[in-house]
Amino acid sequence: MKELTDLHSSDSIENFIKQHQFSFIYISRPACTVCHAVLPQLRKVLDQFPKIKLGHINADEVEEVAGRFSVFTVPVLLLFIDGTEFLREARFVHFEQLEERLKRVYQLYQDV
Repeated sequence: MKELTDLHSSDSIENFIKQHQFSFIYISRPACTVCHAVLPQLRKVLDQFPKIKLGHINADEVEEVAGRFSVFTVPVLLLFIDGTEFLREARFVHFEQLEERLKRVYQLYQDV
């Protein structure tokens, strides 16, 4: 399963996004049952993409994340490429579609 980095502050989030060309941010809450179901599936999909680094934010712990990323529900999945948001999914995730989108964008950046 894809390694997960817990991000506990705004600074750690910003640093994570800046440090990695491909930064995938997973925002959840402990009481969210959908979040608990989505995370293992997400980690499995991301295993195919070694350059994508996965960070996790507990929205209850880092409350400012809602304003920073315009989060209105959880879970939220965000892909940043070179520090710019490139993909966003929220609440109910269609993993087949997500996987195809990731393959396309990942391949584009591999060819550059």
